[in-house]
Amino acid sequence: MERYQLKDEIWWVGAIDWNARDFHGYETVRGTTYNSYLILDEKVALIDGCREGFGHEVLARVRGCCGLRPVDYLVINHVEPDHSGAIPELVERLQPERIFCSKRGKDALALYYGADTVEKWDLQIVGTGDELSLGRNTLQFIEAPMLHWPDSMFTYVKEAKTLLPNDAFGQHLATSKRFADEVDINIVMEEASKYYANILMPFGGQIQKMLGKIGEMGLEIEAIGPSHGVIWRTPEDVARIVKAYEYWSASKAPERVTLVYDTMWHATEEMTMAICDGVAQEGVECAVLELSVSPRSEAMHQILESRAFLVGSPTLNNGIFPTVGGFLTYLKGLRPKNRVAAAYGSCGWAGGAVKQIDAELRDLGLDVLDPIEVKYKPTDDELDACVELGREVARRVKGMEG
Repeated sequence: MERYQLKDEIWWVGAIDWNARDFHGYETVRGTTYNSYLILDEKVALIDGCREGFGHEVLARVRGCCGLRPVDYLVINHVEPDHSGAIPELVERLQPERIFCSKRGKDALALYYGADTVEKWDLQIVGTGDELSLGRNTLQFIEAPMLHWPDSMFTYVKEAKTLLPNDAFGQHLATSKRFADEVDINIVMEEASKYYANILMPFGGQIQKMLGKIGEMGLEIEAIGPSHGVIWRTPEDVARIVKAYEYWSASKAPERVTLVYDTMWHATEEMTMAICDGVAQEGVECAVLELSVSPRSEAMHQILESRAFLVGSPTLNNGIFPTVGGFLTYLKGLRPKNRVAAAYGSCGWAGGAVKQIDAELRDLGLDVLDPIEVKYKPTDDELDACVELGREVARRVKGMEG
């Protein structure tokens, strides 16, 4: 199988999942990869595993790189099953001399694969600042809790100035190319943005601290090899993705508004279009997503790239329309910050949905405007009020730092 050289002694030996379309509720329309890296030195080290069912790809690429040489060390940066699912198979087949992971990583491995199994492995716990010499190259470990699990850590190859940060700086993108400079950069950044929005958005504070820690440690970074998607290997691309993470983690966004809604008999849809018209009248860009035809992961992607978002729903059985209710559950887990927001929608003889959405948005600590609710079908005056709501949201957006 084809393998790809990242640096003189660092090779990509991962797996490509062309058919992945769902990642714990996040629609991955372009598939994904499970990136593993092999360092060929006096000692051979494999950095990270892959999802169960793809171990044969990693094994084939490892053997293509090092032949019958033993793999001395295995580093597990993160135990989520898309990275560790094939670890028992890899350990059995490669028989590494020693395995390195964080303290919480060891605990999680025992819970996933059984304490009896893990106790047979020669596991060494590492923490920030610990180093492992391979000969010409030195691995330096950096704990990265909640980026995006408690066990997460980064591995830095000092002499190669290469950061292997597992789930940071990644994208769900399956391609026959391995490097960002070989693929349309607009597609790469779109997927990187979508990945951040749907996986890392709740951890902006931790990301800012980690970027600060990397600066304090004086790490020079010439390449970044994430666990998903393409590798950042040029100075321009490394700077591009680091700058994007600095921006996103500060909860900044472009001058833009996103409307997320669903509708039964088009009343909430009419309100949506009127709000959109109001936003546009103020010269602000507006994105509109109907949840019956748009995945919630795309809605979150648009919210990441907007300073304001509004959520619209008809009332069904005194509550929120099911697609909108599911979206709100997803939204609450991702906890967007520093956004203007508002609720709107229609009802019949009794309301419920708009009041509940308004409460959910306020619970998130957002800058929430007063909601609009209409009965049955919006009148001309009510549509004018929707236009004015859109204009007010746009005016607030223009006054925000972005």
